[in-house]
Amino acid sequence: MFRRFLTHCAPPGALALLLLAAPGCSVRQYTLNQLGEALARSSGGTFASDDDPDLIKAAAPFSLKLTESLLAENPTNPELLQAAASGFTEYAYAFVQEDGDELMATDLAAAQALHARARRLYLRARDYGLRGLEVRHPGFGAALAADPAKAAAQADPADVPLLYWTAASWSAAIALAKDDPALIGDLPKAEALIDRAVALDEGWNHGALHTFLIAYEMARPGSPDPAARAQREFDRAVAESGGRLATPYVDYAEAVPVQRQQAAEFRRVLAQALAVSPDADPADRLANLVAQRRARWLLSRVDDLFLNP
Repeated sequence: MFRRFLTHCAPPGALALLLLAAPGCSVRQYTLNQLGEALARSSGGTFASDDDPDLIKAAAPFSLKLTESLLAENPTNPELLQAAASGFTEYAYAFVQEDGDELMATDLAAAQALHARARRLYLRARDYGLRGLEVRHPGFGAALAADPAKAAAQADPADVPLLYWTAASWSAAIALAKDDPALIGDLPKAEALIDRAVALDEGWNHGALHTFLIAYEMARPGSPDPAARAQREFDRAVAESGGRLATPYVDYAEAVPVQRQQAAEFRRVLAQALAVSPDADPADRLANLVAQRRARWLLSRVDDLFLNP
């Protein structure tokens, strides 16, 4: 999931500040729209190709708050809403939830605080995604509450990024919401969004949808043979990414071998994740470093995860 964030979270800060100060309604609106488009479509090369995750962790909040400042000026800009949905999702995943996960064994209170913060950030991202879908399809929120599948059917191929980010953030919040039955009850809405995205463009963004579904298929209500379904999603994700992304391997290792108590398979798949060269594709360097950090942490927990490691 992390690599998708890098295409949205590096706005040209000095330019954005100038645009906020631009005189005249028409000029101001035009420049805000242009920046929104740049945020949503930029390659984000300086973030994505960086080899220092801690540097990006420190820099990302400025970009996120800048996006929110621009949204305060232009609250119905779909490109800005998409940038906010993606940025907050990935920041929460890579730099908040991950820290919480790694602290669980040594400082439970601190880990729970980080997980609570991650959940709030995921819900902020979800709300931006829903706002974006509402802008594109007025009445979408009410329709989603009434009939998720029917509401999602309104979406067209241009909506796939918003569908993905909304579903990803919503599902991540639900996964951290074991004590919130109301939020858990929203799962069919997130499921309808991701299934619609797959129906519209299953190859989107180098297999991002298939990577998302690796873990989801293991928990999808009523899913027959979930491990086989997760395996198919994993195979598609690796094929779509050309094996150049570590994330599908990490997600699969957590989803299937742990549940099946296959320690050797767990180690094998994570070794594949660590074998991915971060420099093979500069656009994925930071994403791979983040995924490989998690792979190393997971390997350190083999004795905790498996009864017979």
